[in-house]
Amino acid sequence: MIAYLTNLGLSNSVSHNSVQEFLTPDGVLYIVMNRPEVQNAFNSKQIVLLTEALENAASNPEVKVVVLCGEGKNFCAGGDINYMKQMGQNSFQENKEDALQLAHLMHTLNELPKPTIARVNGAAYGGGVGLLCCCDMAFGTEDTKICLSEVKIGMVPATIAPYVMNAIGLRNAHRLMLTAEVMQGQEAVNCNFLNDIFPTSEFSKKVDALALKITTNAPNALEVTKSILLNLAHQPADEGVIDYTADVIASVRESEEGKEGLTSFIEKRKPNWTPKN
Repeated sequence: MIAYLTNLGLSNSVSHNSVQEFLTPDGVLYIVMNRPEVQNAFNSKQIVLLTEALENAASNPEVKVVVLCGEGKNFCAGGDINYMKQMGQNSFQENKEDALQLAHLMHTLNELPKPTIARVNGAAYGGGVGLLCCCDMAFGTEDTKICLSEVKIGMVPATIAPYVMNAIGLRNAHRLMLTAEVMQGQEAVNCNFLNDIFPTSEFSKKVDALALKITTNAPNALEVTKSILLNLAHQPADEGVIDYTADVIASVRESEEGKEGLTSFIEKRKPNWTPKN
């Protein structure tokens, strides 16, 4: 993955060894988990670095969409076994503080105001499944394998549970958290882990094209739409929701971006946020 991004000529990159970032001129930020020797399993350092990368992306106006990737053969194997072994020797309070770090990472990714895509190559296990479920959309190949494997080793998918349940639904969560079954390819699409699968030979190109498509949309409209999705999830369409949505569209209509979008549509020209080329 890193070699692929480097070959694209992306000089605007940031490296923290276990996490690398590549920002394209179009505003696609690739955040790459770079621990292929352990299948990109995370430890406390990587959790902090991923969180920082996401927080920086949220405040960077040049970033229009985030693509989360894994270097090497797999997306993310969850917690590093040595890291987990160390956690088993810690006190309750130490373990809680560590768990809160992971919970903060998941919350930061889930609530990110920019659109997010999980590029799920190879396998995603345990906490790695939480990462892809926190993204707005996730794509894989026929070889992608996804497993909520925690109960196999006496652990539980606690910090990731809210996001997994939201992504795949309660019934699927009951089955897959309790059986620790592996869902591969189309099976992972059928149970809502993935939006779609692409042929391995076209995987990178397809994900890149989707990310690029998002960058052509109005930046503020994307952020407001993301906020609507987060705020209205599982909410009944009551008077409060009706009033909220009316407020939102009224505010957008009077914004400079909203006016430019409507004017450009009427004048049959591209709006001013689209690439010039």
